[in-house]
Amino acid sequence: MEKQSFEKNTKKTLTPEEINEFKKEFGNVYLLVVEGKKAYIHKPTRNIMDLAALASRTKDSQFNETILKNCWLAGDKELVEDDDYFFSAGKQLGSIIKYKEAELKEL
Repeated sequence: MEKQSFEKNTKKTLTPEEINEFKKEFGNVYLLVVEGKKAYIHKPTRNIMDLAALASRTKDSQFNETILKNCWLAGDKELVEDDDYFFSAGKQLGSIIKYKEAELKEL
């Protein structure tokens, strides 16, 4: 299954089969819901995180917008295009990044 760019993507929902295919490619797939509006997004890659950090240098909101648009698989685009939905969706994006337990020892 080929992922489409946010701008070209018109899919509103994903089937369980499509979700499984995207999981194979991206690891995790998430369903983000804000007042009934839904978005299917995948876990961001390192490249997407770097792009988001670079974009946020000009405007803070570009970080979340870059993550949403580049991880977008399907859904209601109002989550990106309408500020009320966008800010609510952005609050959830920090939950996507999972950190493993790490230890640093001075030798």
